[in-house]
Amino acid sequence: MKALVAQELTGPAGLVYADVDDVVAGDAVIIDVGAAGVCFPDLLLTRGEYQLRLEPPFIPGMEVAGTVRSAPAGSGFTVGQRVSGLSMIGGYAEQAAVLPANVVPTPDGIDDASAVALLGNYYTMYFALARRAALRSGETVLVLGSAGGIGVASIQIAKALGARVVALVHRTDAQDFVAGVGADVVLPLGDGWKQAVLDATDGRGVDVVVDPVGGDAFDDAIRVLAPEGRLLVIGFAAGQGIPTVKVNRLLLRNVSVVGVGWGEFVRQTPAAQAEVGAGLGALVAAGLRPPAPVTYRLADGAQGLQALADGKVRGKLVLVP
Repeated sequence: MKALVAQELTGPAGLVYADVDDVVAGDAVIIDVGAAGVCFPDLLLTRGEYQLRLEPPFIPGMEVAGTVRSAPAGSGFTVGQRVSGLSMIGGYAEQAAVLPANVVPTPDGIDDASAVALLGNYYTMYFALARRAALRSGETVLVLGSAGGIGVASIQIAKALGARVVALVHRTDAQDFVAGVGADVVLPLGDGWKQAVLDATDGRGVDVVVDPVGGDAFDDAIRVLAPEGRLLVIGFAAGQGIPTVKVNRLLLRNVSVVGVGWGEFVRQTPAAQAEVGAGLGALVAAGLRPPAPVTYRLADGAQGLQALADGKVRGKLVLVP
């Protein structure tokens, strides 16, 4: 089969489209991949900068959607069934092996590209907002990095859960795109953004901050939290190192910094995949749909990942064999 293989830890430049051995079934569900999702941890993995460090050669790709080729007895999945799953690795290929606990049926009316777009970012953000932040209807959510895959998922899920959304965009040409996915207020991430957020909330601040960026924005994000506000740490896309916080700020203002590590949580608690999937599935049944993803052929996947690294991708990036 064909796959996109990381031959060196040099980011997208180290990816090579090549022939590899077919995957072996074992106790996994084998999926003929119709679409492979690309997430920021994939990019970090190809640079050797992710918390899980793999030595080349390896096949990246944590998210896949497609059709069941084979499934272990008792797994509940059947040949030909449309599914998506968290492969954790090996997804940038024509076939992928996924443990049954990490596989979910694809909802009716959803194609593979949309199913894989829902899988990583939307599962992460449903877990983040519904469980980690305990978001309540009527609260206000501030989303940093709102034009990316995590940002779009944050906006759509927060709105579906009844929140008001204020979105910050680094690229001014993305403002219309972000407004189009449901943000109530869209503001530029430039000088004075903290005051702009306070003005947009009548000086109260926001109840929840979604921060997949880190870097310099982190300190100001804490300062715009309303009393009992929660800042969700999703990742560090800014690449400026891991921020630190003076905990007296949390104490005096009654705010919280909350970690969100969906991949690690589901690894330790496999049943969470179905639990979060059921909650997200209810939102999909009620009409939630991700915007059309940015699609590259698997053979051109290195170009797609470079576009992601360069900040040129709005929403979700998907590779199609």
